Amino acid sequence: MTSFDIAQLPFNERHLRLWREEDPRFLNWPVVYILDDGKRVYVGETLNTASRMRQHLDSAERRSLKAVRLVLDSTFNKSVCLDLESQLIGLFAGDDKYTVLNSNKGVVNADYYDRARYRATFEEIFEALREQELFTRSIAEIENSELFKLSPFKALNRDQAVVTEDILEGLFDDLSTGSDSTIVVQGDPGTGKTIVAVYLIKLLRDIANGVGVDETDGDAMFSDYFTAENRARLADFRVGLVIPQQALRSSLKRVFSKTPGLEKTMVLTPFEVGKSAEKWDLLVVDESHRLNQRANQASGPLNKSFGEINKQLFGADADHYTQLDWIRNRSRHQIFLLDSEQSVRPADLPERLQKDLVNEVRQQHRYYRLLTQMRVQGGADYVSYVRAIMRGDSPKPRLFGDYDFRMFDDLGEMHDAIRALDDEVGLSRLVAGYAWEWKSKRDRSAIDIEIDGRELQWNQTQTDWITSPGAVDQVGSIHTVQGYDLNYVGVIIGPDLRLDPVSQEIVFDRSNYFDKKGMENNPRLGISYTEADIQKLAANIYAVLLTRGVKGCYVYVSDFALRQYLNLYFSV
Repeated sequence: MTSFDIAQLPFNERHLRLWREEDPRFLNWPVVYILDDGKRVYVGETLNTASRMRQHLDSAERRSLKAVRLVLDSTFNKSVCLDLESQLIGLFAGDDKYTVLNSNKGVVNADYYDRARYRATFEEIFEALREQELFTRSIAEIENSELFKLSPFKALNRDQAVVTEDILEGLFDDLSTGSDSTIVVQGDPGTGKTIVAVYLIKLLRDIANGVGVDETDGDAMFSDYFTAENRARLADFRVGLVIPQQALRSSLKRVFSKTPGLEKTMVLTPFEVGKSAEKWDLLVVDESHRLNQRANQASGPLNKSFGEINKQLFGADADHYTQLDWIRNRSRHQIFLLDSEQSVRPADLPERLQKDLVNEVRQQHRYYRLLTQMRVQGGADYVSYVRAIMRGDSPKPRLFGDYDFRMFDDLGEMHDAIRALDDEVGLSRLVAGYAWEWKSKRDRSAIDIEIDGRELQWNQTQTDWITSPGAVDQVGSIHTVQGYDLNYVGVIIGPDLRLDPVSQEIVFDRSNYFDKKGMENNPRLGISYTEADIQKLAANIYAVLLTRGVKGCYVYVSDFALRQYLNLYFSV
């Protein structure tokens, strides 16, 4: 039985005064409130509604809002209200009906007593608000959207919040002394590197623009940074987010275009950074391991641009310059989000340079780790376990609680299972290593993958594939899913990997690998990649694919001997 009540009244002094005279909770009770005008929304929490509403009526930005809803519950306390406030802000941002006016300084995922019970109440509150047409979609539908998953209003877990605070502290120290700086944040898949990057940029823009300075609650984790001094330090502060992968970059441009204080032009390619005549104060680089060294690019114009940028920035097209050097040349401060084991092509930033970068920032005490696994419900141990197996190690076989991992002997059965899950929970997709030619890229009627009588095509778009029509009946490559998460993933391990019958080791089969850029030698740098080099990258690809599923991972292995071998580890 619900104990909450939602009071709704016009947002003006007369109606608020009448309500204050009738209900003592208006002066002294923990409340979550929602202000809106049909297009914009603001969510807050307070112990003194009367005082807080007066502040909002005095605000030039919020006095034009039309209605206020007060969520009242006799069992609410401060912690509950902070949690509900964070939940609603994130859901409003993900639903995309309203422009969210909040800053994100207090959107942190903190624990408290009896939280699970309150979270059930939150779902009832959401449904009541949805009946009042404040939301257009269900919680599940919102949480499956890229706008929610990549939102700067997504609540940080404790690990992410601590790293964000460490970054802010170091950055403002460097700004105060005029020192340039480089920061590295390292984390496995699913630890929230992209979340931290987007959250941080929104937070810095809010500090610079004075958003949220009238929010008097000092309990928000990042409130101490909203000072006049920091606002002055960030005046005309130019910030950019560099995303090497096309698919993720397109998604983040849409998120930035819908977020007050952010613009889609802030989301950049490494080439846009290199060509710029103007420097940035801060560049945040997500998936930094995907920055390129001097290598054959995807097109002739990009090859030409690479050399021209080197000449422009350094006076000569010397072969040792990389896109990492471009970033550092074009910015005073840099934050690199990094996971070396997600490098998937020879042109990616060499592991040696990644290690040098980490060693450099360690000495400067600007190195931070994200450890808490937020994507895969199997936890960080699952990620480490999968990576060890794909490296060819022999970890002790084990299971991972309720994480739904299954091996299939028939691809059609796995595809049907993924289809059913997509109908049930959404965001369930097939993915594969690049072990089949992409014939359908030129001939839309061509079949790319045919196994067990099931005919499939590769992803029919290179951007927004996951949410595109018909995606559940296509197969995504590493380039469409790196940086994203799915509810369920069905991974097809192709004939590019097989089990050697003599050594009983996983080996790479170059004849069944069709990503030309994934095994291309680098004559400019005098590098010829061995089978072991390419196998390491192929293993990284499969490790990334096997860690995309939040709720579960299904696997079909083309090579029968390798299927039996992997069954030893996943069918305990």
